[in-house]
Amino acid sequence: QVLLVESGGGLVQAGGSLRLSCAASGRTFSRDIMGWFRQAPGKEREFVAAITRSGGSTFYADSVKGRFTISRDNAKNTVFLQMNSLNDEDTAVYYCAAKDSLVYYSSPKRYAYWGQGTQVTVSS
Repeated sequence: QVLLVESGGGLVQAGGSLRLSCAASGRTFSRDIMGWFRQAPGKEREFVAAITRSGGSTFYADSVKGRFTISRDNAKNTVFLQMNSLNDEDTAVYYCAAKDSLVYYSSPKRYAYWGQGTQVTVSS
């Protein structure tokens, strides 16, 4: 059984930083494309970032480019999302997800495995 567990969310002031972690088990982590998504109240789940198996390539939504950084540690089966310069539009539940190919990496429908999410709230 695949298990993804996010942590690191919380309340932060605008301009601050948070680092999210997602620990994976039940699959060969190094074979998976990993993604981060977020969902704000009343909105659809949206792509935030994705990273290839080796970590050699990363992809970002325009709204977070230059502020967020995705990374992974295959030895620890963990993917991270460093979030800097946070603003109130970043308030959402953040989810990590796993898929087995890079195709359609920004589409949540293409990810087979999901974590339970972690809340990020940015106060202005």
